[in-house]
Amino acid sequence: MSIPLNGSSLTIEKLVAIARDNEKVELAPEALERIKVCRAMLEQKLANKEVMYGTNTGIGEFSETMLNDEQVKEFQKYLIYNHAAGIGDPAPIEHVRAALTGRVNVHAHGNSGCRPEIPLTLIAMLNAGVTPVVCQKGSVGASGDLAPMAQAALLLMGEGEAFYQGERLSGAEAMRRAGIPVPGLQARDGLAAINGSNLLTAMSALHIHDMEKFIKQAEIAAAMSIEALLGNMKPYNTKLHELRGFKGAITSAKNIAKIIEGSDLATGKIKTKVQDAYSMRSTPQVIGAARDAIKYARAQVEIELNGVGDNPIFIPEENLTLTGANFQGTPVALPMDMAGIAITMVCVLSERRLNRLTNPALSQGLPDFLAHQPGFYSGMMLSQYTADHLIVEQKILSAPASIQSIPAAADQEDFVSMGMNTALKNGQILDNAYGVLGIEFMAAAQALDFREFAIGKGSQAARATIRKYVQHLEVDRPLYVDHNKMKALVQSGQILEEVEKVTGKLG
Repeated sequence: MSIPLNGSSLTIEKLVAIARDNEKVELAPEALERIKVCRAMLEQKLANKEVMYGTNTGIGEFSETMLNDEQVKEFQKYLIYNHAAGIGDPAPIEHVRAALTGRVNVHAHGNSGCRPEIPLTLIAMLNAGVTPVVCQKGSVGASGDLAPMAQAALLLMGEGEAFYQGERLSGAEAMRRAGIPVPGLQARDGLAAINGSNLLTAMSALHIHDMEKFIKQAEIAAAMSIEALLGNMKPYNTKLHELRGFKGAITSAKNIAKIIEGSDLATGKIKTKVQDAYSMRSTPQVIGAARDAIKYARAQVEIELNGVGDNPIFIPEENLTLTGANFQGTPVALPMDMAGIAITMVCVLSERRLNRLTNPALSQGLPDFLAHQPGFYSGMMLSQYTADHLIVEQKILSAPASIQSIPAAADQEDFVSMGMNTALKNGQILDNAYGVLGIEFMAAAQALDFREFAIGKGSQAARATIRKYVQHLEVDRPLYVDHNKMKALVQSGQILEEVEKVTGKLG
């Protein structure tokens, strides 16, 4: 069954299904009617010679330049040519599919003024698997993601390039093979296809989905390390966090307690310290803060996915044309900068627990560096080096992009969001985070192997899953293979799936 796009009900989960799982989409009938009504109003305004930005005027610094009737017909083509000015490797197919979906959802409001053929063609491309080749870099996230969206819009003229059935083809050939008619561009169509922060929002939506899975896995890894380090369980009593009031911390503490449930540590059979180091006992507060940041970012991204991100905006019921800056990427870029920082913060905490697992002065009696013959074997000593490298890179990437504005278009666009930089670096932050957490999981599993008490049911399930891919480190071996396997395992989310089978859904 197709997912209807109506401008108001697109969730991150639906976008993931469309972008990654190739779910079919359709334009809701009421949305199509709204688009037709708006187009009729625009054509009447054109006939009346009413001044409309980007329709019968130039754009940016040229917004005061009026176009004659002949120029209006040709202007959209050259607008797309001029803006298809990106650089670099092609964006992943899932990112572009998500961006096209978001653009259709903008049009579904009936405030963009384009012909119905534009969103209908984009939907046909999504359903047939025709994905424009789009350079990753070039957008400043201000008048939308102009460079990448213009590269995608080339296909609406039968130009550009596309991926189709595993091949990289000319846009014309991909559309021909898929049996999709090329609609061409008439007045307003080109600008309506590109004037929104759709690619950076699409990437952010997919990142939020992945960040939420990552956070739950960070709680699983933390629980395993806390067990291996004989942690005092009082800091994970939800009453402690309810008294302070932060919802993320309450959820995090509840999850960690649920994962450790059934452990001898939880029942008080094992003697523990009166108070543990911050990297252990403040885990719910830190991961909880990350949860709250990502929850806020999710809310902002979903508002943008269902909002009218365009310029100008046409309001048929009032016969009104409004110009403004609803393309501006800052409402997404700012919270997504914070979300990326949150992931880095969780990884910094993860590495501190890794240090305690491997440091003979801090590991509560575990073998030095988790090695069987310390001194002859080095165990996981070098694993921490790798985690440290990844974290330093994450820290560098965590500098916010949303304050890095450089004016464009002769200072007509004198504040830009740089939200595409946010989206690109968040992808790198997540990629590193999978490696950092994978190494903590590996060390925690190794440490629990040395313990001779019953461990929590969640920890058991996690360790059993890890052992399907990485064996106990009895004798030193090249660890890069294990590190990469663990990184892929965390990215897959399989540990989370297996743990939830025994603990129930984590919050």
